[in-house]
Amino acid sequence: MVLAQEVGRDDARLVVADIPAGLIRRALAGIIPYEPGKPVEEVQRELGLERVVKLASNEGPYGPFPQALEALERSAGELNRYPDGGAYRLRTALAERHGVRFEEIAIGGGADGLIDGISQAVLEEGDKIVCGWPSFPSYAIYGRKLGAEAVQVPLRDDRYDLDALLGTITERTKLVYVCHPNNPTGTMNSRSELDSYFARVPDHVLTVLDQAYFEYVDDPDYPDAIAEYFKAGRQVIVLRTFSKIYGLAGARVGYGAGPAELVVALGKTRRAFDLTTPAQEAALASLNSPGELERRKRANAEGRAELERILTEAGYKVTGPAVGNFVFVDLGEDAQPWFEALLREGVIVRPLAGFGAPQAIRVTVGTPDEHVFLTQALARVRTTAAAS
Repeated sequence: MVLAQEVGRDDARLVVADIPAGLIRRALAGIIPYEPGKPVEEVQRELGLERVVKLASNEGPYGPFPQALEALERSAGELNRYPDGGAYRLRTALAERHGVRFEEIAIGGGADGLIDGISQAVLEEGDKIVCGWPSFPSYAIYGRKLGAEAVQVPLRDDRYDLDALLGTITERTKLVYVCHPNNPTGTMNSRSELDSYFARVPDHVLTVLDQAYFEYVDDPDYPDAIAEYFKAGRQVIVLRTFSKIYGLAGARVGYGAGPAELVVALGKTRRAFDLTTPAQEAALASLNSPGELERRKRANAEGRAELERILTEAGYKVTGPAVGNFVFVDLGEDAQPWFEALLREGVIVRPLAGFGAPQAIRVTVGTPDEHVFLTQALARVRTTAAAS
């Protein structure tokens, strides 16, 4: 149904126009779109709060690297020009960094943009994708948009059950997603588990190994999937992003290392100018800041331990071991009221019904000051709950 306005000389009235039956694709009928975390400004406006802390979207708590800020400022004067649609300099730098060919690096609007592009490049109606559940919703959403079936395999011990994933593969399975570490549980699979998976996954399947949080992980059993699987000849595309530790979530820069033929196909599904010039320049500058990267990695490890302590002392069970920049808390009941209570205190966390865990919330590692604010908010929520 379309609303239009018919304007005459003396009055105006709304005219309701029906769109033709069948115009909207049937595959979209049952899809619930991805719902991002609430913005700080929206919560301040709705609730009249002076301060709001967002610990909901797994963003890094710090802004872009200093070198990236300088690059953003330098590139602003060129915004009257279209960006390099092929992101030549960025792809060249990423290829050199990972020791792969230029033709094996794909870029997109965040890792999410690559997931969308991979789905468009690979899936036909009636095909299947396989992923764990609860997990990142985009894997299933983008497949279903194309008329594919999403097979969601329950986690085992809050981690991806790779054996069970393999057991669901059929001739129609095109994509298997491995979220590593898993979002929202924050847990990882071991190197030996992934080795075993890749030794057994059928040749007709493309594995999408999502390592959006790669730079945060310091567990020695966590593999660099580009080096250990893609470069070893496995049928895989490994996803990374500049949205997390690099502080560029608002710039939307993701990349993948994968087979050259797939990269060519992704160039056909991606919009021509998805990555703006400032985004490309900021990402490129961020690659040359190893000291800042290591500092943020250490700060995240300390912050994650502090966040786990705060939640545990408040009486909540934190799933673990978490290895990214967030933690998962299973409340054992509908999480929405708890989310809303904390929201009224000025803290935004992530309720997880859309991720397949309606009884849980996800909390992102923040700054020390934000953790103090969270501690105080949790105390007020407990006091209010006890009084009622």
